[in-house]
Amino acid sequence: MSLNDETRARDVRPDHSEHSPWNYLLAIPIVLPLLTPLFNRKEPIFLGFPAFYWLQLAFVLVGVATTVTVYRMTKRGD
Repeated sequence: MSLNDETRARDVRPDHSEHSPWNYLLAIPIVLPLLTPLFNRKEPIFLGFPAFYWLQLAFVLVGVATTVTVYRMTKRGD
């Protein structure tokens, strides 16, 4: 194989794309904590904790859930 053939083989695009519509779900855990009116208050109180604290924990759980969902929906059967 000549050098020119090797260069052409590297420049060929794969048949599949690494982008999936499922990846857009990853924007949810990024945008959700930026919506400060959601947690910029003391009430409601849950188990004695103000909304700020338990909503921060909820944001972490939402991030984990979306990451797991996107991973499972986009992984290949390698």
